[in-house]
Amino acid sequence: MSFAGVSITRYTGDAAGHAVDVSTGSGYHLLVVADYSRTKAYASTGKAIASLPFTVGGRRWCIRYFPNGDTSESHQYISLHLHLVDKDVTEAVKAQCTFSFVDELENQGPACVRAKEAHDFSSCHATLAHRYFWKRDDLEKSSHLKGNSFTIRCDLAVTSMFDRFITVPPSSIQQHIMNLLLSKEGTDVMFSVGDETIIAHRCVLAARSSDFKAELFGPMMEGTIASVIQIEDMEARVFRALLSFIYTDSLPDMEVDNVEEREAQELLWLQHLLAVADRYDLQRLKVLCKEKLCKHIVVSSVKTIFILAERHNCGGLKEVCLEFLKTPPNLKEITATDVFDNIVTACPYLLKELIAKFAS
Repeated sequence: MSFAGVSITRYTGDAAGHAVDVSTGSGYHLLVVADYSRTKAYASTGKAIASLPFTVGGRRWCIRYFPNGDTSESHQYISLHLHLVDKDVTEAVKAQCTFSFVDELENQGPACVRAKEAHDFSSCHATLAHRYFWKRDDLEKSSHLKGNSFTIRCDLAVTSMFDRFITVPPSSIQQHIMNLLLSKEGTDVMFSVGDETIIAHRCVLAARSSDFKAELFGPMMEGTIASVIQIEDMEARVFRALLSFIYTDSLPDMEVDNVEEREAQELLWLQHLLAVADRYDLQRLKVLCKEKLCKHIVVSSVKTIFILAERHNCGGLKEVCLEFLKTPPNLKEITATDVFDNIVTACPYLLKELIAKFAS
């Protein structure tokens, strides 16, 4: 993907920056929302702030950012539109597009964009709408919002005549490697976790985790070749989830016992996954868990998540907890309940850091 420039939004409705003309069929443009709270206050529902026009595949495009949604149905969301600026389009332009936050690397790149359905752009149908791109409440609790700003990346691929007849399929390596685990073919290492015995491929584990590499190919490897490796202090379902991530590089699905208690179960599930990610030095899994945990920060859970972040050296997650606590409505709710007394008693260093946050 070629770089097609960057636009920095202003709450007044215009944008600054630098647009780059990309003559090739694919490229990406960055939209920096530099003062999120003011753009939200400035633009009512249906009102957009546009990026600078940029060129990809010989056509001019722009991104339209709706801080309060593009319609009344999406007023709780951020909406994003990709708009074809050119007016002289006599034949439909086929293009594939993805929007993502700039730190969501797994949602970017040619393979991901080509997997999207192609959209026909013309003078009469010049816009592709992502109406429910991200809920504002979720964004404001997430790690994507840093210092009242965030950056959107628009990846765009304009389909050429050749692309209509020759299509490169999306990568299937994740599914193939996961099938290797599910089929149990060629497995050469065995783990005892709780009451279960789980088998895997030592080369895959070693390639993905420095801790597994040290255990399976380091000085202690002789004791692991023929014997069953005992995994202490871990549920079998958590270890299976760990293997699922190692083989697919994706956050594993949660095993739900009770649908009515799904949210509480997911919070506990993410705590287990974060701990095991830290234990086996899987930084991507750790970040995925932190991002999900940010959405679970409420009055009743903030102390637990803060302690978890402290224990596993998650500075960003701690900061999100502190920002949540210092918000006046949240602080008022906490001090009016037993939660505050619980924090003072069980987690005095959280109170200390919160006071330091206010002082700064």
